[in-house]
Amino acid sequence: MPNVYATARGPLARLASPLAARARARRHARFFALTRLGGGAQVLDLGCGRIGLRALEPDLDITGVDLVERPDYPGPFVKADATLRLPFADGEFDLVYCSSVIEHVAPQRREAFAAELRRVGRGWFVQTPAFSFPVEPHALLPFAHWLPVALRKRYWRLGAAGGWEEISLLRRGELQRLFGPALAERAGPLVKSWVCVSPPDG
Repeated sequence: MPNVYATARGPLARLASPLAARARARRHARFFALTRLGGGAQVLDLGCGRIGLRALEPDLDITGVDLVERPDYPGPFVKADATLRLPFADGEFDLVYCSSVIEHVAPQRREAFAAELRRVGRGWFVQTPAFSFPVEPHALLPFAHWLPVALRKRYWRLGAAGGWEEISLLRRGELQRLFGPALAERAGPLVKSWVCVSPPDG
């Protein structure tokens, strides 16, 4: 399983990484089947990071996209910003996969990001951590995302994330306005993340 918190710091990140990897694998097994991808499907992994979806679906035809160069990405890769324009034709991909990415996009740019994702994909799988979950999943700090930015910046230094990043977690309604009905991934009684799936065949 990939090290989910490979770029994070401290003992909390080391403890959380295997737990997060198992949770990600369970989420993938539960929700990815809803995409109903057929053989030979072409997939765009938007915000792929170092390996992204390839860690979970090594046999799929996947093209990675990220804001920064990923020289070690194991497959076709394009550096691009989806809030501007992706260098792909309308409906070029059967599916656009976007996991734990949109919360990093500034709120005022999310409409453009979502429109471009929907433009290049005939279907999509979009997942993001839930604002209502009490632990901020990047810094691994309780309630951090519920604080005003000025307080959050100071608190953030105690967490696992390292450098400050203004991450804005989404509520269900916002995600649904961008991508349609959202399904809940739960940790016990709490919603841990929201997942929107639109299969290529509708």
